[in-house]
Amino acid sequence: MHPSIFTYLFFAVGLIACQSNARQSAQAGDHAPPMVQEKPSATLDALKPPTPPSDASSFESMVADYESKDRVIWQKPGLVISMLGDLTGKTVADIGAGTGYFAFRLVPAAQKVIAVDIDPRFINFMDSIKVRLPETYQRRFETRLAKPDDPMLAAEEADAIIIVNTYGYLRNRAAYLKRLAVGMKPRARLLVIDFKKNNLPIGPSDEFKVAVADAIRELEAAGFQIVQIDQESLDYQYILIAQKP
Repeated sequence: MHPSIFTYLFFAVGLIACQSNARQSAQAGDHAPPMVQEKPSATLDALKPPTPPSDASSFESMVADYESKDRVIWQKPGLVISMLGDLTGKTVADIGAGTGYFAFRLVPAAQKVIAVDIDPRFINFMDSIKVRLPETYQRRFETRLAKPDDPMLAAEEADAIIIVNTYGYLRNRAAYLKRLAVGMKPRARLLVIDFKKNNLPIGPSDEFKVAVADAIRELEAAGFQIVQIDQESLDYQYILIAQKP
């Protein structure tokens, strides 16, 4: 995996986080230079996934949350990507890509990655990272501004699709899944990861959680075949792999 992707992403996220922290300190009346302040101890709050864009206090804080160094602990992106199998020569779409946390990690493995999001700020953020990548990776990576009810995929465009920490926020999932299937090639795979509907120390409120049984029912109703159900690999989330017939 080429380190340039994460070098640039780490730099961009770190710059935004530092700017945000500096503004917050000034507003609180703490004028000590940010670099000499004591680092707070880690808490469960530091491991929480980002709140949805409509609820976040600022775009900078969303970026810092999405790219938190602690996320790798509970999200296990390497494991998740490995579950898609060999992506050589394939097109993968990341629905609700955000900062490109998964999309950029997919670039070295796939022929093309389509990072889909409904927030133009995230599209601009990913584009700002993309232009700093080696040309080979730039050609493989495409951002796409979508609509809440339409992923904006062309017919049979994707060989695989991932939806991570986004499924519970999709509007009218029954219709959305059917529209999503149109953009998938026959036998294309759909990987869904979302938070278990339990009393967890991290994750969104229950209103944005979909129980695994309900997610399975919705996927099957949309015409997908369930290939794998994994409730063990991730501590707080389930993994579903479905296939378009």
